[in-house]
Order: sequence, then structure tokens, then C-alpha cells
Amino acid sequence: MLKPLHNYVLIERIEEDNKTAGGIIIPDNAKEKPSRGRVIAVGDGAFDGDDRIPMTVKEKDIVLFAKWAPSANEVKIDGKDYVLIKETDILGILK
Repeated sequence: MLKPLHNYVLIERIEEDNKTAGGIIIPDNAKEKPSRGRVIAVGDGAFDGDDRIPMTVKEKDIVLFAKWAPSANEVKIDGKDYVLIKETDILGILK
């Protein structure tokens, strides 16, 4: 598995339901990529001078992240798709 560096977070997307509220099935090519995911791994935090800024998210958290985040990188590891993103592009943790 990949261990992110600094303030990067490895996220596995959580697929949304493929039906609308009215029961219409949305084909895969018409769906937007979900902006919700499960945290798989986190870095140790960015540096602020000599001090490390602790990470807020942790493994197994379910998070919302910006769809068009400038730091988002799509990566494929062992045939699975993940998003590698900076913690600052995570919008919140779902409880």
C-alpha cells in the first residue's frame, strides 16, 4: 500500500447510488465521480518551520472532498482507483 507524504491523504471513493429518487437508473458514463470517500492512509503532516502540523483526518474516516481540487491526483494501486489529495482540500468528516 502507499504511505502518503506530508499532508497528503489517500482516499478510496465511495460510489453513490445509481438510481434517482424517482427510480430512474443512471448509466455509468453519465454519473459524476463521487466526492465522498474512505480514508485509506494519511501522511505525517506538513512542516511549519521545524514543527510538524498534525493531521485532522485518520484512517477509516468517511470524508467529503472538493470535486475539482487542484491537489487531487487519480492513482491506481493493485488495480484499484484512489485519489491522493491534500488534507486542505477535504471539506469535512462525515459522522
